[in-house]
Amino acid sequence: QVQLVESGGGLVQAGGSLRLSCAASGSIFSILAMGWYRQAPGKQREWVARITSVGSTNYADSVKGRFTISRDNAKNTIYLQMNSLKPEDTAVYYCNLGRQLGASTLGYWGQGTQVTVSS
Repeated sequence: QVQLVESGGGLVQAGGSLRLSCAASGSIFSILAMGWYRQAPGKQREWVARITSVGSTNYADSVKGRFTISRDNAKNTIYLQMNSLKPEDTAVYYCNLGRQLGASTLGYWGQGTQVTVSS
């Protein structure tokens, strides 16, 4: 099993910054990628950013240039640095990990951390 624990959410004014962390533990091998998703009230969960096992990064257009995903392999932790935050970034942010198990790909989720951006 894999456990993902997010932290770093909170309340911030528009234009401000926050850094989210996601610490992974358990069967953290054969990892394909880790990433962040978010879900705003009344909306579907959407993908935000991803970092692969070789360090490649991808971002949703809505956060490109403002958010940066990074990782610390020694700590089994990924981060999401969020700058120039907007009220529309308000959501619960979830950490996701995908790993290969045989011919299957397994996905794991954290419990989520609330980010609220006030205007």
